[in-house]
Amino acid sequence: MSRTVWHGALAAWAGALSLCAASPAWAGRDCESRAPTVQAVTQGLALAERVQLQLDRSGADVVVLARMGQDLSRHGLRYSHLGLAYRQGGMWRVLHKLNACGSARSAVFREGLGHFFLDDPHEYEAAVLPLTPAVSERLLPLLLAPEALRSLHEARYSMLSHAWSQQYQQSNQWAIEVLAHAMQLPPQPAQRARSQRWLQQAGYRPAEIYLAAWTRLGARLTAANVAFDDHPLGLRVAGRFRTVTVESVFAWLQASGHGGPMFVVR
Repeated sequence: MSRTVWHGALAAWAGALSLCAASPAWAGRDCESRAPTVQAVTQGLALAERVQLQLDRSGADVVVLARMGQDLSRHGLRYSHLGLAYRQGGMWRVLHKLNACGSARSAVFREGLGHFFLDDPHEYEAAVLPLTPAVSERLLPLLLAPEALRSLHEARYSMLSHAWSQQYQQSNQWAIEVLAHAMQLPPQPAQRARSQRWLQQAGYRPAEIYLAAWTRLGARLTAANVAFDDHPLGLRVAGRFRTVTVESVFAWLQASGHGGPMFVVR
């Protein structure tokens, strides 16, 4: 089963409900095939409603939206997956990259808030970081017509893709590279390498996650969506992996003045 890369927006939560049971795409959560429970659907939609109310009150047009897809507390992280959310005609949509469950492939999807929070999260909590008007003004046209972003998407997926490599790309890495492309002045053709160079010059620093050798071995043997060969050999042998996390993106946006205060919705 596959999904179209530039999937049409879900106009209502009912549409999200009809698709969630068949959806093969996951990011920032464990990959398990099971039908959603009534409780999970109710909680997910209730969180989506609370997020929408807060977004409407914020006055923002574009935000970075994060969810707690899985428990990453052992790595000192709270949020696992982010998307770029924007207001269109009174409705909020999310553009984000998803890994096709059980594979090393991914695609970019446009979905409603309801579907964004129906992936059986570890906890029903969202983090929202509004972008400044200047950044929002440059980013919004790209989110409305994402065909221009095709060259920024790499379908080969690894959950721990190296922040400065183009061999693989994970979900949070896609989002920050899109942000970097939108912020470049004067505007430049969309290229992953160019976005990464701009991020380095703009002071973004990826997170460093430590994984023991036995953990790396188990992940590589059992998970198609985990690879380590894009990381420098010296760091790889030491178990140090520099990748893009929600927290590192939020910290950079706030430190650089491109984002406002973060708020949490529970």
